[in-house]
Amino acid sequence: MKEVYEFLKKCGTYYLATVEGDQPRVRPFGTVEIFEGKLYIQTGKVKDVSKQLQANPKAEISAFDGEKWIRVSGKLVRDDRVEAKKHMLDNYPELKARYSPEDDNTEVLYFEDATATFYSSDEKLNIIKVKEIKF
Repeated sequence: MKEVYEFLKKCGTYYLATVEGDQPRVRPFGTVEIFEGKLYIQTGKVKDVSKQLQANPKAEISAFDGEKWIRVSGKLVRDDRVEAKKHMLDNYPELKARYSPEDDNTEVLYFEDATATFYSSDEKLNIIKVKEIKF
């Protein structure tokens, strides 16, 4: 999982895909942390992405570093503990202007039953699956 975390941090931005009814929804994200051995992301409960994940927790994220890309799929589980929210916000202090560990809006979620797959391509644009990690 640490390799997944480090790759996502290196990319800076990743794209989170959820489902709303029968329509896929994708948006850029940038928060990712490891807390108590789990890979976490952060959002706000008032956002559509939060509502989509509560209705259907299956999600995927994807990121590209210019040479390789990753796809992480699994279920995102809400963690309402102040400690988990505080850990995330301590590592993203720029979010503290909008979020607080004690508010009713801050939401942190961790991946459960997740699989991360790393890909690359050669000069002929053949896609190569490099590695798969379950966590």
